[in-house]
Amino acid sequence: MPNRPAGKSAAGKRSLQSGVGLIEVLVAVLVLSIAFLGIAALQAMSLSTNNSAMARSMATISSYSILDAMRADMAAAQGGSYNRTGTSAVKANACPAGTGSLANYQISQWCGQLGKALGTADTTKGDISCTAVDKSANCTVTISFDDSRAGVGGSNVQQVITRAML
Repeated sequence: MPNRPAGKSAAGKRSLQSGVGLIEVLVAVLVLSIAFLGIAALQAMSLSTNNSAMARSMATISSYSILDAMRADMAAAQGGSYNRTGTSAVKANACPAGTGSLANYQISQWCGQLGKALGTADTTKGDISCTAVDKSANCTVTISFDDSRAGVGGSNVQQVITRAML
C-alpha cells in the first residue's frame, strides 16, 4: 500500500470537509430572524412617531384656522369675544353651543374640528387669549392633546402654542 501524504484523502486533493453543515444554516437563519425583528421594531417606532408628528401638524393647522376666523371677525376678537382660557377653555369632548354670535359659532365649529383631528379625550382642549393693541390684537392659541401613543419620546399631554398679531 502506498503511503499518502498527510492531509490528503483517498479521492485525491479533496479536503476533509465539504458542503454546508446544518448548524451553519441554523445560525444563519437565527441571525436573519433577529435582523427582521429589529426592522419590525424600527418600523413600529417610525409609525408611532409619524402619528405624533401628524397630530402636532393638525394642532398647528387648527390654531391657524381659528386665527383666520378671528381675523374675519376682528372687532369681536379685539373685544375679547373669542377669549376662552382656564375653566372656560374649549374642550373637544364638550363643545359649546354655537348660538348667539358669530364668535360662538366659530368657537363651536373649531371645537368640532379639534375633536375630529386630535380626538375627544379629556386632555384635548383649546385656550384662546387676545389682548387689544391699538387697531390690532395680540392673540395666543394654545392647543393641548393626548400624545401618549408617540412611544418613547411622547408625553401624555402635548401643547402647541401659536402667537399671532391680528
